[in-house]
Amino acid sequence: MKDQLFNLEKTRYLAGLFAAADSGFDAAEFEARVMKRLPELELKARIVWIAEVLGDMLPESLPEIAPVLLRALPEPLDPSKTDDDFGDFIFAPLGELVAAKGTEAHPDLSLDLLGEITKRFSMEWAIRPFLNRWPDLVLRRMEDWAQADNYHLRRLVSEGTRPRLPWGEAVGLGLSDPLPLLDVLHADGTRYVTRSVANHLNDISKKQPDLVLQRLEDWRAADKQRQAELDWMAAHALRGLVKAGHPGAMRMLGYDPEAPVSADLQIAGEARIDGALEFSVTLNAPEVRPVLVDYIIHFQRPGGKVSAKVHKLKQAVVTGKPLVLKKKHRLKGNATTFRLVPGAHRIEVQVNGVVRAEAAFELLAAE
Repeated sequence: MKDQLFNLEKTRYLAGLFAAADSGFDAAEFEARVMKRLPELELKARIVWIAEVLGDMLPESLPEIAPVLLRALPEPLDPSKTDDDFGDFIFAPLGELVAAKGTEAHPDLSLDLLGEITKRFSMEWAIRPFLNRWPDLVLRRMEDWAQADNYHLRRLVSEGTRPRLPWGEAVGLGLSDPLPLLDVLHADGTRYVTRSVANHLNDISKKQPDLVLQRLEDWRAADKQRQAELDWMAAHALRGLVKAGHPGAMRMLGYDPEAPVSADLQIAGEARIDGALEFSVTLNAPEVRPVLVDYIIHFQRPGGKVSAKVHKLKQAVVTGKPLVLKKKHRLKGNATTFRLVPGAHRIEVQVNGVVRAEAAFELLAAE
């Protein structure tokens, strides 16, 4: 991915924008300096490196850089879209540059610039140093952004304050500090924003699940969002709690953890690395019951440890007759993130957050 997002073509494109904005900017030198090191760097390091080179070739102070940077920006992303328009990664170094030049000396100007850049590429990472250095200032600015016409600004409010933003600098905000902003954003009309709000709640749920459940209840009572969208947000926000079998999350989504549902688990054949684990689950209940069914495989790890992985199986309704679910779970031996180890393993079936059946199986080595 790093070579797709940051390469010679993208570097040349950025150089051309700054050369058009400032006649003194040497596009050829910028391209040469960036490409000298770019191939050896990982993705995040490429962002930092491009920002460093850009900073060396522009005026020293942010107030002098600002007009050039603004002239260099292309047209904003299409405001008529409502989702899946993250922008071009080549503009990520601009946020890095603003943070490096402006966090201490020019916070207000920096926020102005980040507000413009985020309309071309999300500044969710670049805003976080300012949240740590000037939390009150940034949160006040975000109150305005939360009601801005441009949905990229609105999304930045939620995404930039997430407690567990991937690749993002940790922020010192309390988990409840951004909630007044989310109270505004949860009613947004764009999925790009509401997905961020749901992801934000999912982050919070890892430490304070009751806070998330209460906020979702409050939003239902407020009746400011369409019910279908609020239901989607709740399911997305509670996905981590659902995997963990949290009873409150189950009940909020309409699944009773105490429902009288029985499960019979049967494993078919042998399980082998580079093959598959095939199994069936038969569910029974004396009356109609909605069920959310997951399965949990307890994998052996190098050194004797065990790692549990939760997987979705089915959302269904048991109608009083047996419901049979079948699954073939692929067991890839060449996965780069998780290495399979032969030996004793275990699978559990979780229904509405409660383990109802389990079975042991031997994972065999690849043939």
